[in-house]
Amino acid sequence: MFRVYLMIILGMLIFTGCNTLKAEKTTSVEKAQGSVVSSPYLWDFGRVKQGEVLKHDFVFRNESKILLNIKDAVSSCGCTVSEAGKKVLLPGESTLIKVKFDPAGYLGSVQQFIYVNTDSLENPVIKFIIKAEVSRQ
Repeated sequence: MFRVYLMIILGMLIFTGCNTLKAEKTTSVEKAQGSVVSSPYLWDFGRVKQGEVLKHDFVFRNESKILLNIKDAVSSCGCTVSEAGKKVLLPGESTLIKVKFDPAGYLGSVQQFIYVNTDSLENPVIKFIIKAEVSRQ
């Protein structure tokens, strides 16, 4: 079973790679800092400068009624690093998924994925998305 999940994740990583993608249309709320948030699984940094390392913490909550183990948090590209604050969550407990994105070498719309792999049979992989519009200035 583990091999199947591993193959699925590797396939997703190869498919998405380090490519830049056009931003999807989303219903969003404009933040004062210029960042746009439309769901707890999506963070849009808005317009950013090339070479500026960006950070965001997603809140990940165990909404099940049983203990949840986080196996790992992997990113779709080497330009994005992610880690889970806690590996074991009691029912109702939360942790932060810390994400760092280095847009050096990118220009225009960028979208990267963070996959949190758990031992949940219902949702073994939770996908978080970060977006940015990278400019030289």
